[in-house]
This record gives sequence, C-alpha cells and structure tokens, in this order.
Amino acid sequence: MNRALFVAATKQHVGKTTTSLALTSGLKKRFNKIGFMKPVGQQHVPVNDASGKNIIRVDKDVCLVREHFHLDHLDYEFMSPVIIPRGYTKDYIDGKIKNSEQAEKILHSFQKLSEKSDMMLVEGTGHVAVGSIVGLNNAQAASMLNADMILVANGGLGSAFDELELNRVLCEHYNVRIAGVIVNKVIPEKYDQTKDYMGRALEQCWNVPLLGCIPDRPFLGCPALADLERLFGTKLLSGEQYRMRHYSVHETNMVTTSLHKFLENLRKKPTRTLYFCHCTRHDIILGFFGEYQRRLQENDDGAMESALIVCGRKNKYILDKEIREMISIIDAPVLYVELSTHEAIEKVHSFTPKLNINDTHRVTTAVDHYEPYIDFDKLIGRCA
Repeated sequence: MNRALFVAATKQHVGKTTTSLALTSGLKKRFNKIGFMKPVGQQHVPVNDASGKNIIRVDKDVCLVREHFHLDHLDYEFMSPVIIPRGYTKDYIDGKIKNSEQAEKILHSFQKLSEKSDMMLVEGTGHVAVGSIVGLNNAQAASMLNADMILVANGGLGSAFDELELNRVLCEHYNVRIAGVIVNKVIPEKYDQTKDYMGRALEQCWNVPLLGCIPDRPFLGCPALADLERLFGTKLLSGEQYRMRHYSVHETNMVTTSLHKFLENLRKKPTRTLYFCHCTRHDIILGFFGEYQRRLQENDDGAMESALIVCGRKNKYILDKEIREMISIIDAPVLYVELSTHEAIEKVHSFTPKLNINDTHRVTTAVDHYEPYIDFDKLIGRCA
C-alpha cells in the first residue's frame, strides 16, 4: 500500500477540513495523482456511484474535496467506507456490527484508491479519540493504514500544546508516527512568537516538526446566508440569489429603536450588516425594504448589502400574511426564523460555519490562505 498521511485535530472546529483542502492542493502540485478518503464519516450526503445508476451516501467532506479538486480518478464507493448514522453505535454495542467488518471495508477501500494514486491523504473525524466507542478511533484507523499523523491545533502556546499532548499519547499507544503539527488560527500579532516557541517546543519534547503556522483569517468564519438557512432550518423568503453572501457575526444589529433611528443606522453602518427585528415591527421591515428600493432606484454606488432576519417565537407570534407577500416580491435578502430575537442572535454568534461544496468562494479563499504557510518539502521529507 502507498504511504499515507492522516489528518486529525485536537478538538472540533479547529480547521481540520480546511487544512486537508490545503494539503490536497499542495500535494497535487507535487504528485501526479492524489488519493483521498475519510474512513469514518458522520454527516453524509447522497451522490451517484461510478455507474451513475445508483445513489450512495458519502461524508460531506469527501464530496467537497473530490469535486473541488476534480479527483475524477477516485470512486466515491471507496472514499467513505464507514458512515455512522443515528443508531450505529447502539448496533455496534449490540453486536450487529463487527469490528472486523469495519476494518475490512476501510482496508479494501484504501487499497482500491491507492492503486490509482501516487500519494494518499486521509482525513479523520474530530480529535484522535473520536470513534473509540465503535473500536475505530482516528489513531486506530491511522495505525491500520500505516499512515503518518498530522495533528492540527488552534493557535496558542500552552493550551495548544497541552491539547496536542493528549492526542499524541493516543497516537503513541497505537504506534502511529506523527509526521508533524499544523497550528491554525494564530493571532497575526503573535504569529512570529507562536511559530518560534511552538516549533522549538515540538522539537525538544517530541522531536517532531512544526509543519505550518497559519495566521487567522476572520472571513473564513463568516457564515453565508445559506449557512444560516441550515442553522435555522428555513429558507430565505426573498433574495435567494444572495445565499452565498457572507456576513461577519461582529456586524450584527438587533433593532429595538424607532424607524427614524433605524434608517439612520442603516445609512451609517457597514453596508453588509445583519439586522434582527421582531416580526411585529412592520415599520422596521417596511423601512428596510424602502431603503433597499431607494438605493436601487438611485443606482447608489454604496448598494445596500445588508440582510434582515425577522424573528417571532413559534406558536406565539406569526409574520402577517400581507407582510410575507410583500417580502416575496422584493429581492432583498430576508430570513424568517421562529425564535426570539435574542435566541436567534445567540445562535448566530455561537455558530461555526463549515466549508461546503456550494460555497466555492470561501473554499478557494481558504485554500489560497492556508497553502503557502505549510512546509510541503519538510512534510514530504518526513514521510519519504
């Protein structure tokens, strides 16, 4: 089997998939054909198999990587061998799923992909211990595939190293060699300091190199309206063409003022502000539409890119039919959610958007940002 690189994180939301995308991009420039798989997946999507006649389910990150990089030589059937849907863990504990069956699927799939690839990149699920309850954590999977581990951690020094150590110990237990570490989302002002001290700490304590130190890029954490649709389980009432427009969670505004003050705010705030108002504030909703139309008619160079999230707790408030009909004929981006304004804002502020196949702008931006900060020569030297 080909030598493989296995990517795992120290915890959730540290940029493992983004790092995998950047690694795929860089390795594609250095090898003829790159293989990719995610041995254990959780969030899955339907795709066509190689024949085009059958629908199979694969992990969403597999779909993202294959389609973004046009890895057409790889068969979806082998890229996501084990999917863990609801009820899987109970079935495993009840003995309905055998560990040997899982291992056979992964090894067979890896072999099939390796035959068509010069280098294999394997993405894990979460931190190194994820999957332990079904006898298939990331360290076990990496050991099974004889893969070197790349650990991804959030920026910092002490806490980041402590989290890395917890994951390193499990790798050691399963005899998994660590190729190196990539530290992500580093505060730009502390970039040189973090790179220097983390690099030295890894060499002194583990004899392992720092393969990458990546400064934070806030845009990558900005949700698109499509992300908010998924977050709230709803669809835009209007402005569907703006689903891939991104908004900073730091540019949100809950409207509790008069219409006059709201319009003043609308004209002074950054053009791409996310406004929240209650569904009973018809004056605010109509004022938002009025300002949107005014700028369109005046062909204002500062075209309004703000969006409005209209809130109303389920079974207590409802958006008037007349207002809903009016919204449907205006192309301004408006989302209706059945939560209080406070609950909606809290959900947005605590939300971490994930890269997805439809958001090509953010995916491309992420790859372009990450890739230059990874030392591919050092990486390839480690796994030679």
